[in-house]
Formats: sequence, structure tokens, C-alpha cells
Amino acid sequence: MEKAQGIGGVFFRAKDPEALSRWYNDHLGIDPVGRTPWMQQGGYTVFAPFAEDTDYFGDQTKQWMINFRVTDLAAMIAQLTAADIAVETRPEWDGEIGYFARLHDPEGNPIELWQPIGRAADTA
Repeated sequence: MEKAQGIGGVFFRAKDPEALSRWYNDHLGIDPVGRTPWMQQGGYTVFAPFAEDTDYFGDQTKQWMINFRVTDLAAMIAQLTAADIAVETRPEWDGEIGYFARLHDPEGNPIELWQPIGRAADTA
């Protein structure tokens, strides 16, 4: 059986695609519209549908949440908060698979940051 090899793209609607692309580039280092697509580092990708009434994403009107792997969650949180971007952490989100933080892009789309166990210094 042939299997998908990974995520080839994430596509979603935006009120202002150019401004949102700049925000992702400026704050998360992702250039989604450049000549060369964003090249990811190897690692796990979780593909998990959630119940339609989940509160895991926050806003019930949002149909998706993207999770980005990061090497140093504490440094990423410091970078985002220095840019006046609200980032939420909760001890109950952290566990045996790593450390997590949540934020929203300028259009309110939920973003989860994940530092897998064994990456950079522990943030616990």
C-alpha cells in the first residue's frame, strides 16, 4: 500500500493573505509564499481529527489548529512576548511527549507550539 510521506502544505482562507503571510514570516520564521517553499526539519507530525465540540482549539468557530515543532520553546515564547503577542502555557499541557504553548495569529487562528522531549534545554 502506498502511504502519504508527510504534509505537503497547509492551505486556509484569510481576510488579508499578504498581511497574514508577513506575520507568520516575521514571528515564526515561516515564509509560506516565497520562491522556495518552507523546508521543515524532520520529526513527528501528528494528524488527529478531534470531536466537533472540542474546546482544545479555543474558539468554537475555528475548524483547525496548526501545531509547530520548535527547538527551544522558552526562547520562542520570549521572542513572541517581546513582540507583544500573547502566549499561553499551562502545566497540564506538558507531559511525557514534550512542552506546549498556545497563541493566535492576527486573524484569530489557533497555533500550538510543541517542543518535543529531548529538544534543547527542558523548559519545565
